[in-house]
Amino acid sequence: METGKVELLGKDVSELEDFAVAAGQPKYRGRQLYKWIYKKETSSFYEMTDLPKEQRVFFDEIASISIPRVLKQRVSRDGTRKFAMELADKKKIETVVIPHNGEGQNRYTLCISTQVGCPIGCLFCATGQSGFQRNLAFYEIVGQVLGSKKELQKRLKKEDDDLIANIVYMGMGEPFLNYDATLKSIHIINDPKGINIGQRHITISTCGEVEGIKKLTRENLQVILAISLHAANDQLRDRLIPLNRKYPLGMLLSAVEDYIAVTNRRVTFEYVLLEGVNNSYEDARDLIRLIKPLLANINLIPYNSVSGLDFSQPETDKVWQFYNWLVQGGLNVTLREEKGADIEAACGQLVMKKSGKNKQ
Repeated sequence: METGKVELLGKDVSELEDFAVAAGQPKYRGRQLYKWIYKKETSSFYEMTDLPKEQRVFFDEIASISIPRVLKQRVSRDGTRKFAMELADKKKIETVVIPHNGEGQNRYTLCISTQVGCPIGCLFCATGQSGFQRNLAFYEIVGQVLGSKKELQKRLKKEDDDLIANIVYMGMGEPFLNYDATLKSIHIINDPKGINIGQRHITISTCGEVEGIKKLTRENLQVILAISLHAANDQLRDRLIPLNRKYPLGMLLSAVEDYIAVTNRRVTFEYVLLEGVNNSYEDARDLIRLIKPLLANINLIPYNSVSGLDFSQPETDKVWQFYNWLVQGGLNVTLREEKGADIEAACGQLVMKKSGKNKQ
């Protein structure tokens, strides 16, 4: 939203120092601003108590810190939380906070969005079926981390700076169709002087946007690359993921092979199990042939139901049968534990919704 004010969210220390100097203030004011934004998740200049009152008023007149507002919160039986967030232009996105097992729920993985909606239109995904409105600015992506952390601290009554341990770009949208903003947000999130989440704790999930994979290959980053695969032949993948018609499996696998060769980093392939669609022995056999030559893992995800979509999750014995076929075929396989499905916070369930009052 155009306000004429300078947006400070997303600026690094040196950029905030430059802002302070340009505003006729000492350079150290920029470092104070950085601390309040990234360490204290503050969006109001009036809360910055180590700045003189007149300075707070002045900054409020010329600048803004657009940390998204949490409109509504839903809490799953398993402790997963889904935040409906409102951006400055009143657009709505959803962000998910997932507790880690065995750690007293003191550490969380944050699933963040890169677009309002999604243009890919995957056949089984609620986000893709809800349409696309716009890309997020890089500071709006960063803002989800700060807004979620502040809300989590408030709800849990904890001031722990390390509540958010991992970031996954697996929320609404295709990150590589908003490539520059995604990469810039990663650098801000990774900055050890601020949010300080290590690159190896950051995952980017793509539906197979080959040009983005090629760019990431040259970035010299230590992030985890995840590919939403869901089918091991072009005929089925064309139907499930329309992007496959532009980048068929041959092109996608070539880009992944190059990524592995250059970075020597293991890639994760995500595979949503859809009953009667992609969970047969033939599907497992094709998947083994496709993935076994690569330095890669398979992450199996039993389908999470979406209202209005005609797909279903395989029964538990069929899920394990598919898992065992892959393991016996020599693949490294994990079975993702379902989190947040009861509040529509699981994989493929995020959508744009109207605002509502915040509630526990």
